[in-house]
Amino acid sequence: MDAGVISSLLDHPLSDGLLLLDRGGRCLVANPAARRRGLDRLVELHAPSLSLLYARLLDGEHAIACELPGPDAPLYGRLRAISVDGAGPIAFSLSVSLSEDVEDWLEAAEAGGHALWVWDVRHDQLRGSATWHGLVGHRDGAPLSFEEMCRRVHPEDRGRMREAIGAYLTGRESSYLCEYRCLQPAAGWRWVRDSGRIIARDAQRAPLKVAGTLTVIDDHKRLEQRLREQRRLVEDTQRLAGMSSWSWAPAAGLVHSAPELRQLLGVGDGGSLRVWLRRIPRAQFPVLRTSWRCLRECAKPAHFDLVVDSVAGPAHLQIWASLSGDEDEGGLPARVLAQVQDVTRQRHADAEAHRRGDLLRRVAELGRIGGCEVDAATRRLHWTGECAGLHGREGESLALDELLRHYTTESREILQAAMSRTAGGAPTQTIELCFYRPDGAQVWTQAVVDYESGDGRPARWLVLFRDISRERAASERIERLAHFDALTGLPNRTRLRQDIETALVANASAYQALLLLDVAGFGGINEAHGHAAGDGVLKAIATRLHMLVDAGDLFGRVGADEFVVLLQQGESRHDVASSAQRIVAGLSDPVPVGGEILRFGISAGIAIRPAGVGFDELLRAAGVALHGARQGGRNRVEFYSPDAWRLARRRLDVEHALRGALEHEEFTLAYQPLVDIARRSVSGVEALLRWQHPELGVCPPDEFIGIAEATGDIAAIGDWVLREACRQAAAWEAAGIAFGRMSINVSAVQLRDTAFASRVLAACAEAGWPPARLELELTESALLHDTEALRSCFDMLVGAGVALAIDDFGTGFSSLSYLSRFPVGRLKIDRSFISELGGSRRAVEVARAIIHLGKALRMQVLAEGVESMEDERLLLESGCDEVQGYLYSRPLPPREMARWLLAHHQAVAGATARGPRRRTSQTRGPSALAPR
Repeated sequence: MDAGVISSLLDHPLSDGLLLLDRGGRCLVANPAARRRGLDRLVELHAPSLSLLYARLLDGEHAIACELPGPDAPLYGRLRAISVDGAGPIAFSLSVSLSEDVEDWLEAAEAGGHALWVWDVRHDQLRGSATWHGLVGHRDGAPLSFEEMCRRVHPEDRGRMREAIGAYLTGRESSYLCEYRCLQPAAGWRWVRDSGRIIARDAQRAPLKVAGTLTVIDDHKRLEQRLREQRRLVEDTQRLAGMSSWSWAPAAGLVHSAPELRQLLGVGDGGSLRVWLRRIPRAQFPVLRTSWRCLRECAKPAHFDLVVDSVAGPAHLQIWASLSGDEDEGGLPARVLAQVQDVTRQRHADAEAHRRGDLLRRVAELGRIGGCEVDAATRRLHWTGECAGLHGREGESLALDELLRHYTTESREILQAAMSRTAGGAPTQTIELCFYRPDGAQVWTQAVVDYESGDGRPARWLVLFRDISRERAASERIERLAHFDALTGLPNRTRLRQDIETALVANASAYQALLLLDVAGFGGINEAHGHAAGDGVLKAIATRLHMLVDAGDLFGRVGADEFVVLLQQGESRHDVASSAQRIVAGLSDPVPVGGEILRFGISAGIAIRPAGVGFDELLRAAGVALHGARQGGRNRVEFYSPDAWRLARRRLDVEHALRGALEHEEFTLAYQPLVDIARRSVSGVEALLRWQHPELGVCPPDEFIGIAEATGDIAAIGDWVLREACRQAAAWEAAGIAFGRMSINVSAVQLRDTAFASRVLAACAEAGWPPARLELELTESALLHDTEALRSCFDMLVGAGVALAIDDFGTGFSSLSYLSRFPVGRLKIDRSFISELGGSRRAVEVARAIIHLGKALRMQVLAEGVESMEDERLLLESGCDEVQGYLYSRPLPPREMARWLLAHHQAVAGATARGPRRRTSQTRGPSALAPR
């Protein structure tokens, strides 16, 4: 009988013995017949003899006949493995024949809910015992058809039941066995195990009759669930204890282990034993030989310590090893199993403990990990190395108040109250405290506080600490995963919403405000120093919030670099502003990470809570205020105002409108000529994006380009600009309008796409426009990250003849390094420098310096925003190559730009026909370059 039958028969009066054993052969439970005959004691007495049979079951055998010595004659039984969800045997069942009375078995089967049935396949009639009729919910006792029986099966199980019986009847399976839910009028859906065999066939070997049993296995299912839960508990316990599994199959010569152990030793999975032996110093080989001898000769599990060479240096391991399975022909065991625990830190701590003085011996007597003495007069503490390490600090002494800054407000109050009580004569106080290390790690300790005076020594408190972080973490793990941020340990948005909504209802009459905090420059920290540094900053901010936020106020992390604080202690707008400024000032201090000092700012938005407003409305209003604070610079605090809301609403409207702008053909291109200042000729045309929305009106590029980059829409918009500009350029060329190159602005977001260069060349090919007459204008920020993908992109573009230019040079992160690293051929001086040429000598010198820099790097230089002849003269004298601006033409639609180009060519042709003339500083050049 299988495990389900055993679980349901244990409590019934069978005459034969039935026992349930664990994986080690210990009896978990036995039925009355087995207990009367003492089979539970007999099995454990002969456990060594049965161990080989257990090993065979663990290796995959399902059932094994066995023999036990009885008082009068041998007892014959059968061992079976019990598995759950195919995860391998978790227990064994042992049935021992004590009687040959078949009627007893049948009566026991009926009494235990194991119903009997017979199916006449040819006439499709199912008959069964009274118990079977009761189980399938059929009262009148008449035969059932197969389809009628199927209708009593749960809809989710019918297909599986049909497949199982069909596979057996057609010979694809050797037996019929299926578990499903069956409907009973009184009990509802109940789990049953249905099994059977063909008992009659016709001359053609077709099945005529099938007989079987139907067994209720509700208890078995519950047992399986309990076993699964126990297995998960064991696995969690192993992880918390730092345990790792290890196994070696000598026949295959392969070793498998847990990832944590492989990472510790720097080895791969599935390697040979020789690879692992290389990690063991020769001095440790005698330990291995002794343990191997214990396993082979004594047939007992071995427990030993081993020092190995890990990736980080010598590591101390505790190992529990045992053999599994029968020996092969060569005398080797089928498998060696082991549990390995890394106790390196524990051993180092033990070694350190032996070098401590009187205080450490006092701590050792009390069985604690770390301790400190606090002088009652000076409130200065002296601690052991373990206590200092527990707090993430170094040194032998520290002011108590300095240490308490890292404790939570509640823990500070608890510790100080315990110190006051003991100083007043109270007995030793045992309390639990929470603090944060400088690296942001949260630590829970159990502290024992005592007060000592007399003996000629100064009065002092003795505080002994025991780290209970793991104990609390084990009980709070599920709660924290669902409601707390994994990085900082702060409440997440879900938990914070619950807590704040509760506080808003409970303190409806209080003056409450929601403070939304944002780390200014956080993205730059991630980009420049890596995400690990960014994580360190977030942890430090979380630590500081615990120290800065008043008791009773709520706070948590709601975004990547956003934190929320519910201020409830103030009584006016001034109080809220003061608390916010204090928190911002405390959070914005630099953070040391990885040997570097990282600096950043904090922006804060505040929303005062009106009556009847919930968390989501407050968060939205605070977000609007935060947006205004970001615009004003770092470390600013802004209150919510309707004007800020309208600006945020405008941004949101623009963001939503962008999603359909391409499909609705709302974008257009305007074109502005690029003029060769020396030859007075058009050297190119720049394509400029314009957007006219039917409801929002004209949206300037400065407003929507940044939003498009943030939402990712810039990629599709940029591709459209490329295709449309190339198409227009090819159309002008076909019409005989010469204008040089087509210049197009490119976003830094587009350059991050590895397929960008391919799409540029595809747009040229589609329009029939030569890549050699295409120029891409890049912002300085686009070149900040020198990546292999960016270099490959530029190599592909330049190799095809596409020119690269730096747009708005001098306004971004200007650096000579990227000018030398990347194949840039042209610098475009930003219009902000050109607009002051006529009234500022310094502006002239700056522009001249940029021009000379470009010349020194053998680059062409173009000046944007030229609006006067004086600007043109100064740029010409400074050696500028090209100019662009309203002095020549404003950005024009395609048709007007074509007419302008034609007029310019006619003017140039007329000037050429009249012959050269002498230019003076007042000469503007061809009239075709006058503003239109």
